[in-house]
Amino acid sequence: MISQVRGTLTQRGLDRVEILTSAGVAYEVLIPLNVLEKLPRVGESAGLHTALILREDSTTLYGFTTPADRELFRLLLTASGVGPSLALNLLSALSPERLVSSVRGRDLATLQRVPRVGKKTAERLCIELGDKLAAWGGTGGAPAMDSSGGVSADAVRALVSLGYADVDAERAVRSVVSAAGDGSPAELVKRALASLQGR
Repeated sequence: MISQVRGTLTQRGLDRVEILTSAGVAYEVLIPLNVLEKLPRVGESAGLHTALILREDSTTLYGFTTPADRELFRLLLTASGVGPSLALNLLSALSPERLVSSVRGRDLATLQRVPRVGKKTAERLCIELGDKLAAWGGTGGAPAMDSSGGVSADAVRALVSLGYADVDAERAVRSVVSAAGDGSPAELVKRALASLQGR
């Protein structure tokens, strides 16, 4: 079992990176989008918590920034019809906290915004994983975006109503909260809009 990979980041793409260890072995690791945002530049030191998936025709490493996120990935795989690709898709489109909140709260609308997740898959995730995710306590170091309420969630909904994609709105609000703290929904929307527009 390869549970961690640490070394020099030699390549980075939207869905995968390559890390060269001190032993001279380079590992290709598939990652969700939120991991890419936290990685350093090519040539710098990087480390990921990994899950190794063995299949008849492939051996693939999946990487995460925290053990809790890796645990969530493994839990997603226990749902019927959810393979590594779809699990990675879910973690790319929604923050771990938003994903857990959506499954536990049976928020089918949010889950169905994820590419390749239809109504039946969303319902299956809620039914099969609702109780299992009750014990998931990861925070990943990021502010939670509770889809059921809260200032941050209000700001995300406001941005979505302005035409921004759900994942972009959530990422922008999470970024401004991390950088400058919380505020009223109007303040968060203003700061997030500036971030989205590159100002």
